[in-house]
Amino acid sequence: MTAYGLCRKDVIELLDERKRQILAAIVDTYIITGEPVGSKALAEMLKIKVSPATIRNDMAMLEQLGYLEQPHTSAGRIPTYNGFRLYIDELMDAKTISDEDKKLLDRCLDEVEAPTADALIESASKALAELTHCATLVKNVAPKFSVITKVEVIPTGKRMYVLLMITSSGNIKNKVCRLEFDLTSEQMEFFTSYMSENLHGVAVDELSEDVIDKLIAAMGTYMVTLTPLLQGVCELAEGFRDNEIKVSGEKNLLERQDINTAQIVRFLENKNEVVKGMLDDSFNDLQVVFSEDGGFVIENSSMIVSKIKKDGKTAGSLGVIGPMRLDYAKVIPYIEYLTDRITEMISDDENEE
Repeated sequence: MTAYGLCRKDVIELLDERKRQILAAIVDTYIITGEPVGSKALAEMLKIKVSPATIRNDMAMLEQLGYLEQPHTSAGRIPTYNGFRLYIDELMDAKTISDEDKKLLDRCLDEVEAPTADALIESASKALAELTHCATLVKNVAPKFSVITKVEVIPTGKRMYVLLMITSSGNIKNKVCRLEFDLTSEQMEFFTSYMSENLHGVAVDELSEDVIDKLIAAMGTYMVTLTPLLQGVCELAEGFRDNEIKVSGEKNLLERQDINTAQIVRFLENKNEVVKGMLDDSFNDLQVVFSEDGGFVIENSSMIVSKIKKDGKTAGSLGVIGPMRLDYAKVIPYIEYLTDRITEMISDDENEE
């Protein structure tokens, strides 16, 4: 509800074209300068030619409606959280990506040697941090939908073995296992064969503790010696499903003067707990989250996140974390371009198979 007790839809209907232009111009200018915007400056930049007095009246109305605020008496106005939200939803004119930036974005994807979803998203994240001068975050859930293609055990020393698991998406995880005794060549051959027969083609998401327990019970005389390895396989599968949030470009955030450094550090320490709930399958293809929305611990900040899809399912998320005073008209097209291209590339890989 607003200062007038009206819902957002009713308030928006009160905004005529001139008030919309004023609000959009204030947000655009504030993003660039970080300073309050006055009526005289607006009179010079608006397409609609009106007097500064008329503009001041409209600014006062926008302030009463909750879209602007006046930080100091006699100063100009700056957009509020609601002002930014309305700007992004309805008033913003998205900028065209320059040919130079488009080449940089294409190159960051086309030069990935093994173009798995993981590798593509990580490369895109680094390019996005460079272009936006913000932090970027990724969440890759593609392994959740992939199947196991190989499980192998490799001796590395006395009673020390490395378990290796490879999935159809090209992702690899390994785990060191310390056993109470050395395995014979026969035991290792049995293990490799047993894994191939029972786990090849099984979805990572289906490899639960119950499945492992059944495999252990069916090993017969090999149960005692190979159970620790089977438990290790279960832990590897859990690692694929964990979907840890990764943040790049943290330095870009820490160098900013308009965001609290202590809050940034606290966010980085707890990023999985803070962000994971925001990146589930319930949100739309692209969302903008402000600190005022709740749950995001960095004040005066925003997070833009877009989905990456494969076979119609969410295969990951790519986003930017920056100040509320972010150039959304520029950054959002970057994110949409990258997520669309990655979606296209991993779908092409699937079709080729």
